[in-house]
Amino acid sequence: MKFFIDTANLDEIAEAKSWGCLAGVTTNPSLYAKTGGKLADFEPHMLKIAELCEGLPVSAESTATTAEGMIEEGKRLAALAPNIVVKLPVCEAGLAACRALADAGVRVNMTLVFSPTQALMAASAGARYISPFVGRFDDIAEDGISQLDNVVTCIKNYDWTGKNVDDTVEIITASVRTPNHVTQAALLGADIATVPMAALKKCLHHPLTDQGLASFEADWQKVVSAQ
Repeated sequence: MKFFIDTANLDEIAEAKSWGCLAGVTTNPSLYAKTGGKLADFEPHMLKIAELCEGLPVSAESTATTAEGMIEEGKRLAALAPNIVVKLPVCEAGLAACRALADAGVRVNMTLVFSPTQALMAASAGARYISPFVGRFDDIAEDGISQLDNVVTCIKNYDWTGKNVDDTVEIITASVRTPNHVTQAALLGADIATVPMAALKKCLHHPLTDQGLASFEADWQKVVSAQ
């Protein structure tokens, strides 16, 4: 299981990278909007993230609504840095753009995946990464993990050689809300979990760990005071 951070906040990315376990970044228009970013600064901001995470995949999402627009914007985003991955939504235009970009050697992350058939079609169209959502299923009282299980099984049933520049498809567990989502995704064999900073910190902390650290510190202070 690889950990990506799901944010466009440079400070959060830098902090997560400092922990030594960050393997990539995913962004989307909503996350960029949360930074207070302006339209003119979007591509420069994506470049800053790519430079901060040199060598790690950084998903930058197209905001175009037509296949032609997605292809044009995708090529422009991919040209910003070698580690930029173009993020596209699963839809008719997205599949067409994915195929064209993959044929041009561009890595694509297909997002908003909610079914195995969407995942299979995305992989067939040349997606390098597929992002099935988990938390949004839970929001409507459905089991996001069981849906992820179906996607993982379907994708791993097949050899995707020749479909994209790397001859492989990785599954990014997205819409992650809790450490349990990450644990279950890892148990199912999902390749990646992309996690917001708040949830990433929850993955790191545990009440018993925090209690143990506090106990060690208190005992050490007794040693210090005894001098």
